[in-house]
Amino acid sequence: MVDAIFFYAFAGVLVLSAVMVISARNPVHSVLFLILAFFNAAGLFVMLGAEFIAMILVIVYVGAVAVLFLFVVMMLDINFAELRRGMMQHAPVGAAVGGVLLVEFVWMYLSWRSDPGAAARVAQPVPVPESGISNTHALGMVLYTEYVFLFQLAGLVLLVAMIGAIVLTLRSRPGVRRQNVDAQISRDPKDVLKVEKITTGSGVS
Repeated sequence: MVDAIFFYAFAGVLVLSAVMVISARNPVHSVLFLILAFFNAAGLFVMLGAEFIAMILVIVYVGAVAVLFLFVVMMLDINFAELRRGMMQHAPVGAAVGGVLLVEFVWMYLSWRSDPGAAARVAQPVPVPESGISNTHALGMVLYTEYVFLFQLAGLVLLVAMIGAIVLTLRSRPGVRRQNVDAQISRDPKDVLKVEKITTGSGVS
């Protein structure tokens, strides 16, 4: 009974947060509702026994992605009224794509066949492994042994994507003073430093 209460609580808040993400007019509020949705999804993963996925969801998506979205939305001076002005021009395309996705979801739901004994197995608690290895330990053993090259390749792809994003967003603006390290190191101290000898009593009182 307690598990059911927590499940419906997390699921209800998650669905409401997801609806508010796409319906809120303020983009900052949308990002905050997105963070709330991530936390509730992590709670559901903990109830399913997937604590590693819940931890990654909170650390990566809430701690990095959602916060990055929030800073981008708050720091960039975006005229959202101007962006919404041409939204109706693309409404037919969006409606067509949404209709196709809706048909796919309905077709998937109608073709779904569940196991007759699934309800009885869901009600049973998650069995504890005999070896005593947790989900995180087992996932790490598989990830860093059998799929270590694919894991490193994924990290390389993310590194290239990060460098590409920095290069594409780098703009050279005229009139902005930038530091020239070579010019600073190679300059002559005589050109920038002047030594004057002041006799006693000739200074400004």
